[in-house]
Order: sequence, then C-alpha cells, then structure tokens
Amino acid sequence: MRFRLLLAAVGVLVAGASMAAMPARATVDDQVTADEPQYLLSAISLAEDGDLDIADELTVERWRAFHRSPLPRQTEPRGDGRELSPHDPLLPLLLAVPVALGGWAGAKVALAAAAGALAALLVWVGVRRLRLSAPIAAGVVAAFATVPPLTTYGAQVYPELPAALVVTAAVAALTGPLHRRGTMVLGLAVVALPWLAVKYVPVAAALAAVGLVALARRGHRLTAIALGAALAAAGTAFAAFHRAVYGGWTAYAAGDHFTGGELTAVGTAPSYPGRAVRLLGLLVDRGFGLAAWAPVFLLAVPAMAALLRRRPAGWAALAVPFAAGWLNATFVALTMHGWWWPGRQVVVVVPALVLVTAWWVDQVRRVLPVVVAATVAGLTMWWWLLVEVLSGRRTLIVDFVATADPLARAWHAVLPDYRTPTATTWALHAAWTVALGALAAWGWTTAAPTPSRPPVAPTAVTSPPTKETAHVHA
Repeated sequence: MRFRLLLAAVGVLVAGASMAAMPARATVDDQVTADEPQYLLSAISLAEDGDLDIADELTVERWRAFHRSPLPRQTEPRGDGRELSPHDPLLPLLLAVPVALGGWAGAKVALAAAAGALAALLVWVGVRRLRLSAPIAAGVVAAFATVPPLTTYGAQVYPELPAALVVTAAVAALTGPLHRRGTMVLGLAVVALPWLAVKYVPVAAALAAVGLVALARRGHRLTAIALGAALAAAGTAFAAFHRAVYGGWTAYAAGDHFTGGELTAVGTAPSYPGRAVRLLGLLVDRGFGLAAWAPVFLLAVPAMAALLRRRPAGWAALAVPFAAGWLNATFVALTMHGWWWPGRQVVVVVPALVLVTAWWVDQVRRVLPVVVAATVAGLTMWWWLLVEVLSGRRTLIVDFVATADPLARAWHAVLPDYRTPTATTWALHAAWTVALGALAAWGWTTAAPTPSRPPVAPTAVTSPPTKETAHVHA
C-alpha cells in the first residue's frame, strides 16, 4: 500500500509540474505551433467526423482557437479533395476524446497525465524490475521528470511523451519474466511506436530484437517465432494502411514538403560526418542539448559507462534501445535544432537514461549530493524561464534561449553553440569531448571491482516481492 502511495505521489507531482506549463504560449500569438496544430486538427476530425481528413477543419479555420497567426500549410490535397496531416494517426486517436471534451487544453491535460503515468511506471520498473531502493528510484525519477524535456513535452502536443511511456512499458516487459502477459506487452509496445511516429521504427526494432533474443535464450523459441510473425504481420498492416490512406509508405507522403519523395524527410544530401557532432550536441548543445536545461543528464554518462561494464540483469533492455534512439537522432533525423523544445528527437529514449542513472546512483550512493545539486540547478533554470513565459516576456519556442536567468546564461556560456559554429564552438566541443570521456571513465571505475549488489531488502515504502516480481531476468 505504501509503495502504491509513493507511485501515486510521484505521478501527481510530475503531472502537476507539466500542467504548470500548460498555459505557456508557444509563440507570441499562438498557444501551440509547428506540428502541434496538425495533431489537434486530426484529433478534432477523428472526434467529430470519424476520419483523418482535415480539409473541412482547414476550410473553416478550426485552428483559430489555438493558433491565431496564419497556419502554415503542411498538407498536399489529394485528387478527391481530402487533406491529411503528414503525421501518424495514433496520437490524434488518443487525443480525440480529450480534445472533444476540452479542446487544446484537454489535449494538454491528457499529456500531463501521461507524464505522471510515465514517472510512476519508471519508479515501478526501478523498484520491481531493477530491484532499486524505492526512495532512490523515486528521487531520481522525480529529478529527471520535473525538468525539461519530460516536463515540457508533458505540456506540448507531440507524440514524444506517449512514445516514452510505451518504451518504458516495453522495458518493464523485457526486464520481467516475459511470460504470456509480458510478451504481449512487448509486442503491443513495438507495434504502437511506429503508429505514433515512423521515426520511432529504429527504437521499436531494437526493443523487438532484445525481446526475441531473450526469448530464444530462455528456450521459448516457439514464442519467439510467434512474436516475430506477429510483428511482421503488424508491419505489413502498417505499410498497407499508409499506402491506402496516405498514398505512400509513410505519412510523409501526404505532406507538401516532400515533393521529392518521402525519404527527403531525412534530408536531400545529408552530411553524415557533419551530423556526427550531434553525438555530443544532443547532450551539450548550448540551446538544444539535454544538459543545457537539466544538468542532471550529465550523470547519465558515467551511469551508462558503469552499466556497460557491469552488465547487470536487464542491461540490454536499457542500452540497446537507447543506442538505437540516440544514433537515429544523430544520423537520420533532419536536424536537432528546430521549431520545438530541445530534446525532441531523443525524448523517446530518455526513460532509459533515467533508469540507468537511478541504477547507478543506487550503486554509488556518494553521488547523491551531485544529483541534488544538478536537479536544483535544472529546476531553477526551468522555473525562471517558465515565469518569464507565463508573464509574456518570453515564449516557449521562439526565444527561450534568450532567458534573463543569470544561472542559465552562465551555464550556457560554457556549452558549444552548434547552430552558429565558430572557433569557440570547436574549442568547447573538444573540451566537452574530454570532459564527457572523463565522466565515462569515472563511471567505468565505479562499476569495478565488486559485482552487482544483491537485491535491496524491502523498506517501509516497498511491498513484499510477489511470485511474479521475485526475479529479474536478463
């Protein structure tokens, strides 16, 4: 009972933190911007018309309720007059009822609730699957979930937060016994990710691969074959649906930006050596890096190094999907900078970083003061900016980097700015390469020489292990 209360408390705290940003304007004139109006219009169409055709919603300007400036066109009209937003349909489907009940605010409340559910599930996985101390798991999850990007995407209409929740459910299944229920959860998670956004296919494939290998190693070969066949059938259905509805293999076929083909969504002539700087930039870019607004993410570097050296039970379920997501954001995504809040391309695998860091902190308790200090810094920067946005001095998307917060400005000054690279950018890039290497080396040493600690004994806030949760599997 006390453990359930802890889960509820963390969930309510995180949902409340996300809802605090709900009134924030994305731009001076608009409550939402970029792709957000498209998701909302599709949700309205599903709720009122039962289809994805937003031609009538565009004609009568239904977007005026949440986007006062002229709405940029994204749709390419079909021969029969239909217009479909070039985004996958699962998020609009999930938001159809909330939008019908409360408009754009209803959608944001639903996503804030998803943020709370994500935080609670992360604590559950940490305690029940990874056998972490409940206070450590709850504290580290709260540290990550009340700062950007998780708290911001709990207040923005994008598939990032639901995708992170789906990935966490898959991790819960992979680190459990993978009996019938766990295998079903894994399969549903893998199937759901592409329907949220086709860009999540690499992460879905990584989760599927880890699950199929785990089933085969445990002697459940028939289950592995059945799961593989079911996923193949689901992939075929996905392709057939998109060909029939969107006119191509992906939803991008319905967009007016991709007249050169759907693959132009990842760039027409990408420079992969140039994109390689994102390996660091996704973490330490001055405006769009995870650590720029939440320094606690720097602790994920030594944590991941420790995980890779020690390789405790369940490590592959965290490391493999994370690698797939990070590499996809580095080399496949069109850009890491955009008309959105920082971290959009990697939010889907942020739960892996949270759980890895929680595991490491539980192993190396002396880093707790560092976790607290980094969290306080992130909260200070975020809430200073949020006050500026809510008071009308800043907007959440357009000019957030120009915050007047002295702490943020001082911190950002030591981070490389990859949007306008100069000699200083590359000097800072080199310095951060060394610094992150040192952090990784430190984490590597903390994983040795002792093996993994035995499971933590139940505390006052944990429930006794049940038959289902008594073992953690690789």
